[in-house]
Amino acid sequence: MNFLTRSITSLAKTFTNNTVQGFEIVRNMASLYRMHLNGPRQKLRPPRKPLDGKPFAKGVVLKTLIKKPKKPNSANRKCVLVRLSTGKELVAYVPGIGHNLQEHNIVLCRVGKCQDVPGVRIKCVRGKFDLPHVIKPTK
Repeated sequence: MNFLTRSITSLAKTFTNNTVQGFEIVRNMASLYRMHLNGPRQKLRPPRKPLDGKPFAKGVVLKTLIKKPKKPNSANRKCVLVRLSTGKELVAYVPGIGHNLQEHNIVLCRVGKCQDVPGVRIKCVRGKFDLPHVIKPTK
């Protein structure tokens, strides 16, 4: 009996605190003083970190791609589709002149946007695993 009376009183409190219009429950507005104390309501968004906050990740090349940059730039950017050790599949930019990456090669990826290519938020590290250093052109 005690439980039943407690649940009825809590139900009555919710009905008195919230007004019911149709099938929607409308929240009462906070007073100006309460809004002044709390400040503006902040939206909670998950952080957009490409490698989950880690500096490097190892990955396997699935496919080599050529991406086109945004409007004022026109050079083709050499990119690779990588399956990271975390299980994510991301497009990574290969910096420098020339590369010999193929399917199933292992690369080390670091955080770093390719500024003029949309959707490319990680870069490959030269000189690690199957991606060699840039070779200087001989005269």
